[in-house]
Amino acid sequence: MSKIKVAIIGCGTIANHAHIPSYMKNEDAEIIYFCDINRERAEKAVKDYECGKAITDYRELLNDPEVDAVSICTPNNVHASIAIDCMKAGKHVLCEKPAARTYAEALEMQKVQHETGVTLNIGVVNRFNTSVNRIKDMIQGGELGELYHVYVSFRAQRSIPGLGGDFTTKAVSGGGVLIDWGVHYLDIVMYCAGDPEPRTVSGQAFSKLGKDMKNYAYLNMWAGPPKYDGTYDVDDFVTGMIRTSGPTISLNGAWAQNIGVSETYIDFLGDKAGIRLQYGADFKLYSAQNGALLETIPQFKEGNHFQNEIDSFIACIRTGEKLPSHIDTVILSSKMIQAIYDSSDNGREISF
Repeated sequence: MSKIKVAIIGCGTIANHAHIPSYMKNEDAEIIYFCDINRERAEKAVKDYECGKAITDYRELLNDPEVDAVSICTPNNVHASIAIDCMKAGKHVLCEKPAARTYAEALEMQKVQHETGVTLNIGVVNRFNTSVNRIKDMIQGGELGELYHVYVSFRAQRSIPGLGGDFTTKAVSGGGVLIDWGVHYLDIVMYCAGDPEPRTVSGQAFSKLGKDMKNYAYLNMWAGPPKYDGTYDVDDFVTGMIRTSGPTISLNGAWAQNIGVSETYIDFLGDKAGIRLQYGADFKLYSAQNGALLETIPQFKEGNHFQNEIDSFIACIRTGEKLPSHIDTVILSSKMIQAIYDSSDNGREISF
């Protein structure tokens, strides 16, 4: 059976950190294009990985019948347009998170997926994380009892990425800490809770500590260095409350805050037990038995969630399996994020 031929669109950090190495380790995949508007980055990928052809315009690969699938690893503002063009050309798509800048763009992506029938998965990689899947199984198996509330914290003291660049320019990114970090946390909650339907959303997004860019104090900056002549018009702190058909969800997130403690965890509260998941790490189970309070740290072998994601994407192209990362499921996260921003802008609760 011939290999699935893949094109990488966008050869930046996430492509080199996760997508490309994972495809290289998959015996059923072969990368035949590296595309980036910066030719040097595309050519460097060809040289580093010793395969593929470097191009600067993704439209060049649309008419190549050899290309079966693409990974979209570009800034958020072109996720929708590239994904739609690729699907219309019959290419299967794995698009990095978030699906798009806005819920409307995500809906258009979903519409085209339904029209074309090709795969459209979104890079919500935690759905392929061993810890997250164990928590999902425990919740669905009734070990927590009734899951009635989930608290989400994704807060850091000074972690605004690339001040003045794409991450902090709303026209490119669609938002700040909520759409960049919050999308992962909210998606974990929805996945573990069985993807309940959101009913009401209330939120407030703040742009406070980064807007005075030259006086923004920090120790290091991922996606940097700062561009002080650039734009900063996104949220660096967000708070929200979501009612769903399942548990309620509350959240606090910060790229930057005047508290020197990073708190990146999710609390799942059930009437029989509770779980605290440390983001990207292990979790603890809290319960009571025979009049005693118990604290359990499960031990198990962790897999590589990026590799799991890529392997599952390649496999589903052959089988037609609908993965948990399919646009039909993940679009709920876009819906909630949009509602939080809309609630903040309009100063009122959003109902569905």
